[in-house]
Amino acid sequence: MGMPLELNTMIVTKGREKRVEENLFVLIKEGYRLYPIEIPIEVRKTIDSESSGTGVIKKVEWENSTTTITYQLISLYSPN
Repeated sequence: MGMPLELNTMIVTKGREKRVEENLFVLIKEGYRLYPIEIPIEVRKTIDSESSGTGVIKKVEWENSTTTITYQLISLYSPN
């Protein structure tokens, strides 16, 4: 039986994002997830937290029951 595909409409980092360039980040999530690509979406630390900024996802990769997204932070709301 295959894994269910989850549709995500925001980027929830849980503090696990890795910076690869000044405003480019990589985040690995468990399971297979669909994300909108090349359109601005909210970035949050947790589902319930305030929005920490806006990101644009550039790449989504599915492998070994994980989803890896590469996203660009295009605006930041707060320093925390």
